[in-house]
Amino acid sequence: MDHPKRLFDCIEYQLEQNPDQGMMAAKENGQWRTYSVKEVSEMVNKLSGGLLNLGISCGDMTEQGRDKVAILSKNRPEWMMVDLAVQQIGAVLTPFYPTINVKELEFVLNDAQVKLAFVNDEDLYLKLLSVQSRVPSLKHIFTFEHVANAAHWKDVFHASSPDAEARIKGIADKIKSEDLATIIYTSGTTGTPKGVMLSHNNILSNVMSSINPVFTEIGVKGQRSLSFLPLNHIFERMVTYIYMFSGTHIYYAESLETIGDNLKEVQPSLFTTVPRLLEKVYEKIMLKGMELEGIKKKLFYWAHDLADKYNPDTNQGVWYKAQLSLANKLVFSKWREALGGNIKAIVSGGAACQVKLIRIFTAAKIPILEGYGLTETSPVISVNRYTEAGRKFGTVGLLLDDVEVKIAEDGEILSKGPHIMMGYYKRPDLTAEVIKDGWFATGDIGMMVDNKFLKITDRKKEMFKTSGGKYVAPLPIENRLKESLYVEQLMVLGADKKFVSALIVPSFPNLKDWCRQNNIAYTTNDEMIRHPKVVELYKDLVENFNKYFNQVEQIKKFELLRLDWSIDTGELTPKMSLKRKVIMEKYQDAIERIYS
Repeated sequence: MDHPKRLFDCIEYQLEQNPDQGMMAAKENGQWRTYSVKEVSEMVNKLSGGLLNLGISCGDMTEQGRDKVAILSKNRPEWMMVDLAVQQIGAVLTPFYPTINVKELEFVLNDAQVKLAFVNDEDLYLKLLSVQSRVPSLKHIFTFEHVANAAHWKDVFHASSPDAEARIKGIADKIKSEDLATIIYTSGTTGTPKGVMLSHNNILSNVMSSINPVFTEIGVKGQRSLSFLPLNHIFERMVTYIYMFSGTHIYYAESLETIGDNLKEVQPSLFTTVPRLLEKVYEKIMLKGMELEGIKKKLFYWAHDLADKYNPDTNQGVWYKAQLSLANKLVFSKWREALGGNIKAIVSGGAACQVKLIRIFTAAKIPILEGYGLTETSPVISVNRYTEAGRKFGTVGLLLDDVEVKIAEDGEILSKGPHIMMGYYKRPDLTAEVIKDGWFATGDIGMMVDNKFLKITDRKKEMFKTSGGKYVAPLPIENRLKESLYVEQLMVLGADKKFVSALIVPSFPNLKDWCRQNNIAYTTNDEMIRHPKVVELYKDLVENFNKYFNQVEQIKKFELLRLDWSIDTGELTPKMSLKRKVIMEKYQDAIERIYS
């Protein structure tokens, strides 16, 4: 493939290759509806024409002079069509999480001076309507679903005209690879959102060095993928461009709840995910295993324990390989069927994945390829490869071809290359804080393993010092404890305190099961987690895990909590990372009990 210059060139490229091939699909009225490359191309041009006639333009082509178009929607073909239509007329797409709170929404719409917005449905239409009077720039709102009294996105098509469509090519030809392609606001765990400016070249450099060799090794051309990670996040969007340049047919999951059914219907070769969803899949599998009886249960645990010992770095001998091959036939084949029966690989990003999960799934012939990056790095810095020589458990893989990394004196990972953002929108001061001499400071602490694999050891700002002056990195401790079936979520504490402690959210389905087996009576979650035998279970569990850590890092006390943490209740970011400040404020009384 010649090196394309802009992201929207994927349509031209596929029109030459295979215009009738399916490009995207989604459920409409209960049936999968496929859009061919040709159809997508025609719809994108119509949309561009309509947007031009509605007054959306590239202005003077400066970052602030170009019109901004917002999108708040779940993943669907219309999302990407709008993206490509906005790009090819030199306007700038600014996507937002549908779950964004109204105060932040008002801030980002005004910060970007958004002129026109697309939303998914009535709920999001009303959300946008509630702030429109305080956003003077916002002139139009269109909905993808039909909503009473709202303009439908098809109205943009009707606004198009032959002369507007005739102007598209002239505008597109002027767009250079170093021009701004999108602004992505990162909510971050602190302060007001920052708009990350990414150029066509930023994202394309990432797309091209991921296609070859990473995705070429998996073999994605002509295959099907399932998409459910939010498109407003750069990880899923960048991977979507990979699919579009590679000729991979993208199916959009109906919702997070239907992923299981959609996997069986679509039978994809690959998909991307965040570790939290993999953890949920694993928990489901383990719950099913617990329900088995007799020989079936023995077989299940024999296979599971075998997979837990899997290590591609050592020769595990003929006997081990023979046993694993048998386990794959008898037990793991059912795991693969639950994922559609056709999975070649799953790419994981967004947060650290437990090594235990990667080990077990990979042994079960479901390779988990963990990668690493940030919105500011478009996003991939490194990723584990499909070939065995190109992956290493416990690392985030090999660097992409044109990506440079060096480790600063304090252990921080710095990166340089075409993938580094143009800067923060209208905030040169913040840009200067993180980019020095072309090197971007990631805020993560890490090291190189075998001189080629990158390993993340912690977030710089999440490390803390105990009152004894000793540094503690919470992430490795949290990930280790989450390996337990009885731990759903937890947060390690201890900044400026004498010892390390933890807030633990039990995995209630598994704990209830344990209580049933041990004849423990209770009426509420609250009563259950206060039961002396349950407290004893968690004491043993914590002590068992403590042996993996040095004296300073060991958890001395903990509190069990009765409610799960979620995005809706505010303890998790949309990427399902912990909002540590929020959790500390919310559970101040529990923390005081620990340290009183």
